Amino acid sequence: MQTNFTLAQLADPHVAESEAILRKCVHCGFCTATCPTYVTLGNELDSPRGRIYLIKDMLENGRAADAEVVTHIDRCLSCLACVTTCPSGVDYMHLIDHARAHIEETYKRPLLDRLTRNMLAAVLPYPGRFRLALNLARLARPFKGLMRRIPALKPFAAMLDLAPRSIPAPSPFAKPGSHRPQTERRGRVAILTGCAQPVLDPAINEATIRLLTRLGVEVVVPQGESCCGSLVHHMGREEQALASVRANVDVWMREVEAGGLDAIIVTTSGCGTTIKDYGHKLRLDPAYADKAARISALAKDVTEYLSGLELPTHMPRGITVAYHSACSLQHGQKIIMAPKLLLKTAGFTVREPAEGHLCCGSAGTYNIMQSEISAELKARKVRNLEATKADVIATGNIGCITQIATGTGIPILHTVELLDWAYGGEMPAKLKGLTPPAA
Repeated sequence: MQTNFTLAQLADPHVAESEAILRKCVHCGFCTATCPTYVTLGNELDSPRGRIYLIKDMLENGRAADAEVVTHIDRCLSCLACVTTCPSGVDYMHLIDHARAHIEETYKRPLLDRLTRNMLAAVLPYPGRFRLALNLARLARPFKGLMRRIPALKPFAAMLDLAPRSIPAPSPFAKPGSHRPQTERRGRVAILTGCAQPVLDPAINEATIRLLTRLGVEVVVPQGESCCGSLVHHMGREEQALASVRANVDVWMREVEAGGLDAIIVTTSGCGTTIKDYGHKLRLDPAYADKAARISALAKDVTEYLSGLELPTHMPRGITVAYHSACSLQHGQKIIMAPKLLLKTAGFTVREPAEGHLCCGSAGTYNIMQSEISAELKARKVRNLEATKADVIATGNIGCITQIATGTGIPILHTVELLDWAYGGEMPAKLKGLTPPAA
């Protein structure tokens, strides 16, 4: 793609990066076939190629974002299916990141939209506030129908749809400390506690810590860790996101210097994609660039790490698992085979749904802010998963688990919960109705 940025514009490293990305696009349109919003809406401006044109025009002309640009950029899930599909290597992820930050700086959203986004940014990254909000949701649930009929209040109705009826108690595994290996030590890792996951489903990290310690891995829950920054980053709030990034780099570097780390284990793939990008986010910060790059290199999805431990092969268990590949895992981190191979090795029969490349519609706060498109994508995903006739659904992201669970009666849980069970842990509570594994 030909560009016409001035030398003055290119002096800005963010603009220079976006210009280099734009120049790689050859207008081929392969991305449209795998873009969930284009497949759903059929509008060229809701495809990666269409958004690239909008972003180029906005940045090249040095103008503020307008309502049209904001509409189509907001509809992007950042699922990154287009990155997987693109034959030219267009780095769409960092281009859309720049566009969102530019929108946040130059566009004044309607009042209620601003208030909604401010509330999400002030609540979701903080487990205590998030837990309180979920408890208060019980009081607001009777008004959900009214909210749904008022366009500006639809995000609140969507929040109530997603809010669980009951909330697990805080887990002792989320408290800072060290979990010693139960056998000869094979490694030492830190684990990301996160913000939403320990409130919605603490069983995921509990299973991870139990499994790793049984396998001889010391697991450290660091003191002072915060949200990875992903939620506010995708809202274009770069300063808030970078504050979280720097705080986490400091926390994990203390652990690296204190006792060494073989990896930073991440059980939420959306967070993993962000943490693996810390080096890029802080590349222009001389005080943090090297440290952030080191942290990014240490970050591993739990299935990525487990794949290097050579787990024993189990006989078939008679349980069929539909594996939902989270976008942030398959497109963001290019981890495709590892979870499926681990499940097969553990004795599960794995089935893959049709259109596995398409997003379920969760995408951080997308199912709140773009609830109608999200609902269409969820229904499509659920149909494909249910068509596998599986006993259980497994995935690697809490957002996907929460989203899909509202659309199906099939139990859905994290891949690591099944692996923990297969290698000596208790049967996950969600599966108590299934036939137990053979001895």
